[in-house]
Amino acid sequence: MKIKIKKVNKDGLVRLETSGEIKEVEIEEDFLNPNAETIALCFRGESSSGIVELRTKEFDEVYKQIRKRIHLIKDVKILG
Repeated sequence: MKIKIKKVNKDGLVRLETSGEIKEVEIEEDFLNPNAETIALCFRGESSSGIVELRTKEFDEVYKQIRKRIHLIKDVKILG
């Protein structure tokens, strides 16, 4: 997994790029407030680690976009 972040602070624009492997997926459920559920992708790289946290609505949208395009990858054939 590769992560690229662009952030503006008082010194200007800061760009950060890191990579790592997803080590764990955590799903936090809230029975009293089902709309507050989150999905956390925990990753660790050689010199970095972090958590990407998504609400279930955001995760569903990402899944829909991937689902629409996954057939493009499956049908690729390399002629050599």
